[in-house]
Amino acid sequence: MAQAARGSRLIAFGKATAGCAAVIALAVACAGHPQAVAAKPGTREVHSQPAASAGSPSGRGVRGTAVAAVGTAGTYQVGEQQLTVAEPAHTGPTGQYLTRRTLMVDIRYPRAGPPGSGRSARGPFPLIMFAPGFMQCDGPYSDLLETWASAGYVVAAVNFPRTDCRVGTAAYEPDLVNQPWDMSYALNTLLELSAQPGGRLSGLLNSREVAAAGQSDGGDTVAALAANTCCTDHKLAAVAVLSGQEWPSMPGRYFPGGAPPMLFVQGSADTVNLPWTSVQMYRADQAPARYYLDLFGVTHTIPYWGTNQVEQIVARVTLAFFNRYVLAEAGALGVMTRDGNVRGAAALVSGGHLPSS
Repeated sequence: MAQAARGSRLIAFGKATAGCAAVIALAVACAGHPQAVAAKPGTREVHSQPAASAGSPSGRGVRGTAVAAVGTAGTYQVGEQQLTVAEPAHTGPTGQYLTRRTLMVDIRYPRAGPPGSGRSARGPFPLIMFAPGFMQCDGPYSDLLETWASAGYVVAAVNFPRTDCRVGTAAYEPDLVNQPWDMSYALNTLLELSAQPGGRLSGLLNSREVAAAGQSDGGDTVAALAANTCCTDHKLAAVAVLSGQEWPSMPGRYFPGGAPPMLFVQGSADTVNLPWTSVQMYRADQAPARYYLDLFGVTHTIPYWGTNQVEQIVARVTLAFFNRYVLAEAGALGVMTRDGNVRGAAALVSGGHLPSS
């Protein structure tokens, strides 16, 4: 990918107050990175408070013995805030010149204190970057994302500038080739903010515990981010591809070797991204740690939207997957196996074995 121009990065945080979206701008000096701009009027309100700054006891430092363990759903309350970041103009992976792109990033984080306090629990916490599907924002996936956040992960959903829920008839699916860069840019922004003393995200993130997940076109996006030579981000410790595929127009090669641990989740009755597209990626991935969660008789969005039996299977298996490969919890592999094999509903295979459906 093309390198961005030097400059300062201006980040906008939004919170809901008295029925209107207040915007708090935070300038961060950042040599080697471009300038981002404040949110424009009309951005979605987030009905929660921002995370605590590093100046409070909950805002920085290594997780201590008094802090609840990470990895168990329901351990933490979940707070939410919105971040608006502007990518600078740059040359995309296909050689196309791209003007400045505005990224809306919705952040769910483990919260401390009573409801309404808004304080983040004491970090640093692992981070999951999430990519929604075509013409979607992160809202329909809220139950899944909040499961991860309630287990102690910070979950950052990147809503893309030309394919999210806001663009309507102007949605342009071929822009997917530029979305892996968006994900990496947003990831780097978050890690830089976490490393800055005194900021709203200061000390919140562990830069060595980073994962990515995405559904549908978002799954295509993170598959390229993990395993395509055009766009690989080596900071990722694990990647979950939810009903995704290899995007045909993506430049570079898929799975040349060295992919992080990957989990491919697929409904056997999906008519949007057909099951063979996930099987293709699973077969092409030669890494020892690769898994395929086969969901019997379900379609494209049921496993990820709302709360239902299949979504709960996906939530449990993906959480165990991240616990194993992001947190290095050896026992999580047994949890994956137990929760991914449900008679009549799902089967989890690994090590090159193929799904039965």
